[in-house]
Amino acid sequence: MNAGLLAAALAGTAAALLVHPPPRLAGARFVGGGRYVVVAAAAVASLGVVAGALRPAVLVLVVVGAGWAGHRLWRARADARDRTATRERVLEACDLLAAELGAGQPPESALVRAAEAWPLLAPVARTTALGGDVPSALRLLSARPGAEGLALVAAAWVVAHRTGHGLADALSRLAESLRRAAATDRVVQGELASARATARLVGGLPVVALAMGAGSGGDPVGFLLRTPVGLACLAGGLLLGFAGLAWIERIAAGVGS
Repeated sequence: MNAGLLAAALAGTAAALLVHPPPRLAGARFVGGGRYVVVAAAAVASLGVVAGALRPAVLVLVVVGAGWAGHRLWRARADARDRTATRERVLEACDLLAAELGAGQPPESALVRAAEAWPLLAPVARTTALGGDVPSALRLLSARPGAEGLALVAAAWVVAHRTGHGLADALSRLAESLRRAAATDRVVQGELASARATARLVGGLPVVALAMGAGSGGDPVGFLLRTPVGLACLAGGLLLGFAGLAWIERIAAGVGS
């Protein structure tokens, strides 16, 4: 079989396995299924090696690995946005609960209103309607990324219940504390934006270099895809590029946490 056709077949097989995994793995998250991705790519590449097409097999590994790493980075950024949105919803829930309680509404009614505004609190509203342990339900929800503030709401609930102090005042102070923390986080993320932009710019420079090389009469793409040294350079460059971007994201996550 022609090497180009074999490379296309291997790449298509790998893509099919990743886009439509077996039913047992179809519901798994892509990030959590990283081991499956590696095994699938290795299996497909092994077929190429057995067929005597080492170069297309290596190219498949490089392409699949780059796609997996890119998805990991995209998923990390998406998770960070989800955490930020959840923190904002926690703050809104604290403000709403404090306002409802301050207006004389009982805690059960306040929680029902908060659950209408934020459906994630629906289990807590059902718990209080059944006379269950509201603080435990709040702590359970606080395990969700970005919802850590609900553990503080649970603590305020317990203190107000045991001491008789007003829960509305405690939630108002908690909301103010969360608001200050959110403002600090926005400042930090603004300072990190330039570092992230620089990292993306550096990551895109190789593409510019390839375009310049092709424009000057060279064949950099052919060198990267058709020669062993070129494939090694391509794999090493992608590995270092993704490692640098992941490092920046890890530093940003550590600063923002």
